[in-house]
Amino acid sequence: MTGKGIVIREAHFPGRAPIEAYGNGGFRFADMSHRGSLLCLPSGIHGWEPADASALAVADFEKLLAEADKVEILLVGMGKDLRPLPAALRAALKEAGIASDPMSTGAAVRTYNVLLAEDRAVAAALIAVD
Repeated sequence: MTGKGIVIREAHFPGRAPIEAYGNGGFRFADMSHRGSLLCLPSGIHGWEPADASALAVADFEKLLAEADKVEILLVGMGKDLRPLPAALRAALKEAGIASDPMSTGAAVRTYNVLLAEDRAVAAALIAVD
C-alpha cells in the first residue's frame, strides 16, 4: 500500500479502529497501512496469514476463539467473491457462540465499520484483495 503512515508487518495494533481503505493487497487504518490479510478483534488489529478463502481452517481463528466471550458476530471478508465457510469452522464458531457472516472483503469492511461505529461486539477476518 502506498500513502503516508507506518507500514506494519506481523503486527498488532492495540485497539479497535475503522478500516479506512482496502485494496492493492492490503488495508489502511489508524494512519497505518498493512500488506496482507487482517484479523480485527476486540484486543486489536492483527496481521493474519490466510490469503486463500477456500483454505480457511479452525486453526486460523485461534486468536478469535480466545476472545469469543467478547464477540457476537464475525464478518469474514472472503476476497473478491462470496464463498461459504468450511463446515468445521462454522461448527467451531457456533460452539463458541459467535455468529459468522461470510461476504466479499469490500462488503465486510463496510459492515465492520458500521457495526464498530455502533459499538457492537464485532470482529472481522479480512482476506486482502488486489
